[in-house]
Order: sequence, then C-alpha cells, then structure tokens
Amino acid sequence: MSKNKEMIVEEQNENFMVKIATFIVDKRNLFVLLFSLGAIFSAIAANWVGVENSLSAYLPDTSETSIGLDLMEEEYITYGSCKVMVQNITYDMAEDLVDDISALDYVAMVQFDNTTDHFNDFSALLTVTFIYEEDDDRSLDALSKLEGEFEGYDYYVSTTLGDQESETIAVEMQSITVYVAIIVFLVLLFTSDAYAEIPVLVITFLSSAILAKGTNFMFGTISFVSDSVTIVLQLALSVDYAVIFLNKYKNELKERTNYRRADILALSKAIPEISASSLTTIGGLMAMSFMQYGIGPDMAVVLIKAILLSLMSVFLLMPGLIMFFARAMKKTKHRSFVPSIPFVGKFAYKTRYIVPIIFLYLIGFGYFYSSKCPYVYGYSTLETATKSEQDVINELIDDTFSSPTMVALNVPSGDYEKEADLLEYLDSRDEVQYTTGLANTEAMNGRMLTEKLNAREFSEMIGIDTEVGELLYSAYAIDDENYGRLISGITDYRVPFIDMFTFLHSEIEDEYITLDDDQAKTVEDAYTKIDIARNQLQGTNYDRMLIFLTLPEEGDETFAFLDELHSIAKNYYGDEANIVVAGESTSQKDLKATFDRDNTVVNVVSMLAVLVVLLFTFKSAGMPVLLILIIEGCIWINFSFPYLTSTNLFFMGYLIVSSIQMGANIDYAIVVSSRWQEVKKTMSPRDAIIDTMNYAFPTIVTSGTMLAMAGILIGQLTSEPCIAGIGVCLGRGTIISIFVVMFALPQILLFGDKLIEKTSFDMNVQLSGENLKDIGLNRVDGFVRGHIEGDVIGFMRGTIIGEVDLRVSNKGDDSYAKNKNTALPQFTDEQVDKIIEAYTVMGGDDREK
Repeated sequence: MSKNKEMIVEEQNENFMVKIATFIVDKRNLFVLLFSLGAIFSAIAANWVGVENSLSAYLPDTSETSIGLDLMEEEYITYGSCKVMVQNITYDMAEDLVDDISALDYVAMVQFDNTTDHFNDFSALLTVTFIYEEDDDRSLDALSKLEGEFEGYDYYVSTTLGDQESETIAVEMQSITVYVAIIVFLVLLFTSDAYAEIPVLVITFLSSAILAKGTNFMFGTISFVSDSVTIVLQLALSVDYAVIFLNKYKNELKERTNYRRADILALSKAIPEISASSLTTIGGLMAMSFMQYGIGPDMAVVLIKAILLSLMSVFLLMPGLIMFFARAMKKTKHRSFVPSIPFVGKFAYKTRYIVPIIFLYLIGFGYFYSSKCPYVYGYSTLETATKSEQDVINELIDDTFSSPTMVALNVPSGDYEKEADLLEYLDSRDEVQYTTGLANTEAMNGRMLTEKLNAREFSEMIGIDTEVGELLYSAYAIDDENYGRLISGITDYRVPFIDMFTFLHSEIEDEYITLDDDQAKTVEDAYTKIDIARNQLQGTNYDRMLIFLTLPEEGDETFAFLDELHSIAKNYYGDEANIVVAGESTSQKDLKATFDRDNTVVNVVSMLAVLVVLLFTFKSAGMPVLLILIIEGCIWINFSFPYLTSTNLFFMGYLIVSSIQMGANIDYAIVVSSRWQEVKKTMSPRDAIIDTMNYAFPTIVTSGTMLAMAGILIGQLTSEPCIAGIGVCLGRGTIISIFVVMFALPQILLFGDKLIEKTSFDMNVQLSGENLKDIGLNRVDGFVRGHIEGDVIGFMRGTIIGEVDLRVSNKGDDSYAKNKNTALPQFTDEQVDKIIEAYTVMGGDDREK
C-alpha cells in the first residue's frame, strides 16, 4: 500500500483523541504564540507574588501562636532593633562606646551591663533599639548609620530587620537552579538519540517553569518554601511527561516518514498515558492539601498547578516544537549512550526467592527505626551544609554569650501589683533565668516604672520642686476624677510612676507646666525611653512580660513548663482570665501538635489516592498493594537514617517528601510493572524480566537522576534549614527508590506473579453475538466488526483496516497445536508477504477451515 493511501486509510478511521491531536498539531503556530505571550506576562507577574517567610504564620487560627501573634500585633508596638557584638574590647571601652551609641538621635536605648550576658572574653554584646518601628524603612536607614559608628572595631551585627533571609534564599536557589539545569542538560544528552531533542525538551521545561512562577500571583502570597523549591521540583517531577511524548514520536517515526502524522499519532497516544501517569503525582501532592499546617495546602496548590502547566506545555507547545525541530532531530541522530543492562534482569531471576524475603526484613527494619526519627519543630538544633553570613554571625554570638529561650506572657492589663508579684515568683523558679516587665523595669534612681510614689518622692526623683509636684498630683486626681483626694489631701496620694510621668509629659506639651531647659530635656529624654518601654510591654487590654528561660527552645520539659505557665498566671489573675503565651517555644509546641495529626492524614490520603489510580491502571488488587508497600518501605527506610545517624530532622521534611515519594517515585515502579505485565504474556519469565529492566532503565535513570540530584543540591547548597531538610530527604529517598525499583521490585514481581493474577479483575470473557466495549484483556470468539487499539494475541481470520504492527508466523503456537491435537494451516513465504501487504492475517483454530 502506498504512503498516501496509508495516510488516507488512517485519517478515515481517526478516533476522538487523534482528532484532538490533529487540531493541536495543525494549530501549532497559534499555541506557540499563546505560550510566548503567557511567558512574557508570567515573567512580569512573578514580581507581584508575595512571599511569607514565617513558618508560624501557617499555623491554624485556633493555635495559641496565631492567637498570640494577632494579639501582640494589635496591642503592642515592636521597634527596630539589632544585636552588635564587638570583639577585642575592654569593659571600659565598651562602656564608652555604649555612651556614644546612646547619644545618637535615632537610638532609643542600649542594653549593656557587666554580666556575662553582655560582656565575656573581651567581647561586648550591645542590644540597640531604634526609635522607629520594625517595619519602618527608617529603621534600616538607622541600622546602616549605626554600622558606620563601629568603623574601626571588630564587630558583627545580627538583626531581623529587612528581608535578608528572603534575599539569601533567592540567591541560593538561583545557584541551585543553574546547577540543576546543567545536570538536566547532561542527563538529556546521555539519554537522547539526537542532539536536537535537547532544545525541544529544554524549551518545554522552561516555558512551564516561567508560567508556574508567574501565575503564583493568583494566590496573592505563598510560603517561602513553595517559592523556593517549586521550580526545581516541577522540573524533576514532570520531566517524564516530555520524555514519554518524545519517545512515542520517535517510535511512530520508525513506521512512517511523515513528521506531521507521526506527531499527531504520538500525541494522541501520549495524552491519555501521560495524564494517567500524572495522577499518581497529583494524588500524592493532594495529600498535603489535607494538612492542618498551612504550608502543606500552600505547597500542594502551587505544585499541582505547576504539574498541570507542565502537562499543558507538553500537550500544546511541545508538538509544535517537534515539528519545528523534526528535520534537525533526524540530522543530529547519534548512537544511544544508555547501556543495556541484561545483568539486572538475570540477577533478578536468579534471586527471585531470596530478595523479596530480604526486602521484607528491610521494610520491618525501616518501619521500626523511622518510628524513632528525631523530629524537631524549630531551627535551634539543626545543622545545614551551607551557612549564610547571618547564620555564621548568629552562631558566633551564641557561642560567646548565653542565649536564653524567651517567651512572651500576655495577661490582662491594669493591675501592676499582680504583675509585680507574678514576676517576683517567676524569677524564683529554676526554669526562669530572668524576667522583664513594666513592674520590674527600672525607671531611674532604683525606682521601678510601676512603683507607686507620692508627690514628694516623685518630685525628688525627677528633680522638680515639691510644690510643683503637689500641683501636678492635684491635677492628676482631677483628671482621674478622684475628687476625694482633693478633700482628704494629696500628701499620701500615691500614683504609679509611669502613669504620673506620662501625665507630666502631656501637661508640659499642653503648656500647663513650664520647666527650665535642663529639666525639660531630662523629662523628654526619660519620656522617650519610658514610652518605648510602655509601647512594647503595655497595650490597651493586655500587659506583656518577657520570660527568659533556662530551658532549651523545644523539648518535652519546655512544653510542659509552658502549660504550667498558664496555671501560674491564672493563680494571680483568676481562672477566667485569658492568658496567652507566645514565642518560638510556643510555636514549636503548636507545630508538634499539628504534626501528630498531619502525619497520619498525609500517609493515609497519599496511599489511598495512589491506590485508586493503580487499581484502575492495573485492574488488580494485588499489584497496587505490592507497589504501595514497596514505595512505603522506601519511605520508612529513608526516614530511618536520621535516627541511625543521630541527626535531627525538621518535621516538614517528612510531610512533604513522603508525599512526593509516594506520588512521584512510584512512577518508576509503574514503568517496570506495566512493562512486565505486557511482555510476560509472550515471553518466558526470565526473558520477560530482562526485557522489562532494559526497557525501564532509560526512563528511570532520566527522571530519577534529575529528582535525586535536585534534592541533593537543595540539601547541600541552601542555608535555610527547612528547605535543606526537604532537599536531603528527597535526594536520599529518590536514590533509595531507584535502587529498590531496580534491584528488588523485579524479584517481587516474579515472586508475587501468581498473587497478582489471582487478584486481577480484568475482563476475560468469551463473547458471541454481543457488543463489546471495554479496555483491558478480552477474549473474543465470533464475527468481529469494530475498532481495536492494543495488543493482539491469538489467531484471527478477517481483514484489518488501519495501522498494523503484527508478527505473523506460519508455525503458529506449538503449545496451542499440541493441546488442541490439531495441525495449523501452513503458508508459503510468498503468501505471508501478500498477507502482510494487504493487511490480512489468515489462520484459524479449526482443522477444516
């Protein structure tokens, strides 16, 4: 049959998917234009995406941390501040430096004393508070000016002002992306059949990555984790889709020379296969959307959107790119660099009764030790391979000076005496190093801010005449509507210093009281410091006390004391009082509580989602269970390493990587299992498993290498502990999954083949005189008219109109002839050639026919 007639016959019998593929290929210029415009828009829109850098911001609204953060934002003002460590300095020099810094007009106060918390080993630690709020740009300007004051000193500055962490992460991820791109290029070069394939794949990846980055503006704000790792994970997770499509195109091109037709047929076959393959990845990622901790849903929607955009790029953009580079791919063909690996299949066949048992023990081993994984919920005990400049400075300060754990205790405002008693009790506890509150903060001359003073004491304290002080107290009593004091006398009328001093300042501003210049300056300077202290420690409805603990930042003992702290405060303020404790320790306590729930949810949902996809893929109950057990075993083995190496693991690493492993790494197992199910029907078990591993190896090495290297690079090149932990676990987990799929799954398939067959629910019926419309394995006996797309096994008598890919033998199946006690019809080679040419296969199971 001529090539033109072949195309006519094919086009007359197009199914729906072929028609869709034809539209996409024929309208390729339109889709290239749309993707180009989308990429330009996304490059601009990427600047509109907000990034949230706080992990605690994603805790549930009902958590104490969220309640505390909202409360403190409403009640108090946080001023810009920094810590400055000056090395190689004497105490006297440090005191002089403190005096100079305190005199700066943009500095509100400087904390420094002769305790080891501020001076140790010829190093001084100054805590500087600016007069501007933390989110005021003037605080950054003040910080820049302050650093100029330390010129000539050996100094280090630690601060949370600005967006240093985000900037550091952005720079690190840019480097990682470049390294990953190089690895992707090398892997594609190694696994390609033509050099011109590489630009097709790279352009497809790049377009989907740009679209994914820019379209994040739809979410308004995303987490720094999602913003940092999505582009790398998107590439690693979706590379299979483009590779599958390209391989199908090359297979189609072997049967025909028409680039357009090969592109159309490859796309029509790739769309359902790739869509089905993506479901396992999407199912695993969807599990994160059920997490109570908000970063899980945040990453889920961002990554799922990225995967869908990758599918769109492969289905809509890549067909046009293939047409554009078709001739170049033909001209730049080279020999395959991927070696054949028959030894893997031979090894699998020889060890089919040994390896499954060993792997079963490994699963038990992994489950036991992964259950002991030392999860942590903060950064204080984590180490990263790379450290930022700020990390190095913070560690240097922590190594030189003690850094107690701080929590903020918020209690109902208005009762200074209760606050003083509570602070005094807490200072007596072994778990508390010291406390800071209005009630124990010195105002001047040894007097506390909330200490009650009479007119004479107050006048002496601030240096004004007693008569002026008495007039001031009288005015305060009138303002406070305490007229009884005017009648009984104000001599013994006592008012908290902070309240009277604030009243004095307001009277001076209103020009009711006039002081000389020196007195006015003293009052103004004192008021600035007192007002800053009040704004940070006293709100409209709550007072804040800072409790510095001798306990570690996280741990059972710390979490237990936080619970006790509520009870202690309620002993002073009553059981009905709303007591809120905020701080890093509280945040980590809340994170632990969400992890206990999310851990179970993620495991169950990810396994169920993947199980459903596998049931429909393999139409067997045994196969999905085996594959899920294998990947879950890999996950357990992966997360047993932290315990065995005594390395703490940030809890997010487990939640995210276990979902990705279950959703993505299982694709490797699916490739092997699908090929095994296909070839075992026509080959001996030994030959089938050898063929399976040779077939699956290029796909596994392509996708697996990219994902593993992406994880390793993230783990080694970023200083952000959460992101680094995800990278380390992802890289290690992918390597484990590849090893198990290559060297344990084949044996398990051989060993469990009977179980898989017995639990199969494929259609396997004999039909006569009935309509048959199904997907799967079907046995038919009778006159047939219709459409067949799939593999054909057996004898047929009839005419096939359409594309044919059959092996015709005049010898037939010897076992079949023997069982039926019949001879099979014999054909000459000339007859066979005519049969193939006419797309007719003659034969039968009846001797007379």
